[in-house]
Amino acid sequence: MKTYLSKMRGEPIQRPRACWRDALWSWIGAFAGMLAISWLSAHWLSSQLLIVGSFGATSVLIYAVPASPLAQPRNVLMGSILSAMVGVGCFQLVGETAVAVALSVSLAILVMQLTHTVHPPGAAAALIAVIGGPEVHALGWWYPLLPVGIGCALMLGVAILVNNLARHRRYPVHWR
Repeated sequence: MKTYLSKMRGEPIQRPRACWRDALWSWIGAFAGMLAISWLSAHWLSSQLLIVGSFGATSVLIYAVPASPLAQPRNVLMGSILSAMVGVGCFQLVGETAVAVALSVSLAILVMQLTHTVHPPGAAAALIAVIGGPEVHALGWWYPLLPVGIGCALMLGVAILVNNLARHRRYPVHWR
């Protein structure tokens, strides 16, 4: 029992000093990506939902830690779309219930792991498909494509442009 509990203690960590230039590039990317999605939603797709909560977490990954395996384009796009499909399926089979909530997140994780497309905001996209309310539910099987797929693709385009402007960044690290 002592060994088990000692695992929860954690270890001390030495954090390097924060780099203001890197933080500024992250800010520029996140601002540009979310502005592009917001503008497109307001001016081109005014009758369609294009912004979902999982995009905030996706922004953290693709702009603040672009070298992370979880931030690579395949993970962002496929992890989000597959998870959104799982969420829609759970909602349509079980409705907006506690079981659908639990199933959507856990099955999204399972699918992402089995397809090597783990992207944590994908689980949020699955959850939003269940608890997102009438506007999201009305999208049905379109939800994985619009807003999730198109929104992720747009943010990835901005991430590729902005992250590669900085000399010390390279995005993506890989496409597969």
